[in-house]
Amino acid sequence: MENFGFQILQALITDLDPDQRVKQAMNEINSSKRLKEAIAEQAEGAKILQVKSAEAEAESKYLSGVGVAKQRRAIVDGLRGSIVDFSSGVEGTSAKDVMDLLLLSQYFDMLKDTAGDPNCKTVFIPSSKSLGDETRNALLQAESGK
Repeated sequence: MENFGFQILQALITDLDPDQRVKQAMNEINSSKRLKEAIAEQAEGAKILQVKSAEAEAESKYLSGVGVAKQRRAIVDGLRGSIVDFSSGVEGTSAKDVMDLLLLSQYFDMLKDTAGDPNCKTVFIPSSKSLGDETRNALLQAESGK
């Protein structure tokens, strides 16, 4: 336009219309970027879920262990009290007699629970030794194996 005395410094383009193939290619590029970001976010979400699940399971196992420890402590305290009460209440008995009685009562409780379970597949084999001796020996062997 300079030949006619006009100089164009700027031009405002309001309607750019590239070829249809160019538009489709640009849309595919944009779509691929968005899909790639979505997949990354989805994987990150799955990772967070897995980590949180593992943390919850670890906390659950810890609390279960604390509960078992408290239960065992209560059992030991109860047994200690029973032994002291029984030994002082019945003359001529020792702590060993009380422990034998407790083991025997636990044995009968286990038999009752096992017999009451219709799905039980347990077989009991009689022995020539006394139950208290067998149980005590088994406990001592288990303790020495640790």
